[in-house]
Amino acid sequence: MRYIAITDIHGELKKLESVLSQIDTRPDDVFVFMGDYIDRGPDSRGVVDRIIALGETNKCIYLIGSHEYALLHTNDEYYQFLFDNYGGPATVRSYGSFENIFKVHGDFYRNLKFYYLTDKYLFVHAGINPDYPLEEQDEVDLVYIRGKFIYSKHKLPQKIIFGHTEFDEPYIDEGKICIDLGCGKYPDAHLCALILNEDGTREFVYS
Repeated sequence: MRYIAITDIHGELKKLESVLSQIDTRPDDVFVFMGDYIDRGPDSRGVVDRIIALGETNKCIYLIGSHEYALLHTNDEYYQFLFDNYGGPATVRSYGSFENIFKVHGDFYRNLKFYYLTDKYLFVHAGINPDYPLEEQDEVDLVYIRGKFIYSKHKLPQKIIFGHTEFDEPYIDEGKICIDLGCGKYPDAHLCALILNEDGTREFVYS
């Protein structure tokens, strides 16, 4: 069994299709999508349709990202500001209206998980606060934390696979791997998938 991690697609359906087309998918592959499906790029609705459809042939885990978190909290002025200023209008255009976002995919967004834990890996959108155990994490940290997590050692036995903070190439240290390369934020940025093989080896696939 392999885990295939993808994050920060940001409405870039063509880049998602490019990555998926390069993966020789097996029936027992588990896809872990780690959030930020929406905003910035032109086809947020198409991205969500595509990853939902993939769930018909493979086990798929869908995690929440900072952009979905803002979308779900737009009743709060702060998160409404984030949605409006960090790509939300592109999402509205792809659905036809703000109301349609929830008419079409409301159940999907409301049922996103904050993390997915296995014996070897913790998959999460942004990271964890290294000062607290996993069961005491603040949900805002799980989708928004950056430097305090990235540049500190954590105490979990699992390797943490995450996105949210973009790098020019995958960021790898002994306890974590980040695969956000800025897809959707920069026109020439790649989408990256990380294939985690059962024997502990890994492969990166780029759009």
